[in-house]
Amino acid sequence: MPLKFHPYDSAWVAQIRNGVVDDYNLSAERSISDGAGNPCRHCLQFIPEGEEFLICAARPFPALQPYAETGPIFLCAENCVAWAGQGIPPILCHSPDYLLKGYSADCRIIYGTGKITLKADIEPTLVEILAQQKVAFVDVRSARNNCFMCRVTGDIPAEGKKAHTLS
Repeated sequence: MPLKFHPYDSAWVAQIRNGVVDDYNLSAERSISDGAGNPCRHCLQFIPEGEEFLICAARPFPALQPYAETGPIFLCAENCVAWAGQGIPPILCHSPDYLLKGYSADCRIIYGTGKITLKADIEPTLVEILAQQKVAFVDVRSARNNCFMCRVTGDIPAEGKKAHTLS
């Protein structure tokens, strides 16, 4: 099954870079990257050491509801190209493990799909979760801090399956 890793929407990222408030109604904070610990949720690359980046609150869901988690994300302060690559993005190759959670088309967690997954097992575990009838997409989060990393969809033809993507 082909997997698609979705970065944060380019229009939303551009607004944050231009001073529009984040999902907590605050301006993004600025910081300097230490290298490996600062993954950009737009290009899905690590922000190079010494480069400026933004920290903002993000809710990767279209509306407020009980499962619409909001948390901190990092973005390159300067323009970067949204991830459109094949395979696992670089930001998912650093930590030893990640939290994967399956969601329905109406953005509700599908109980039983949440798994702390070793980085070596990400692809097969994503395929396994996405193959479930009710799962429309999987969110990948930090297993250490619960920060949103990216959203993943698959090419599974199933009646009524529609994923909410970020871009």
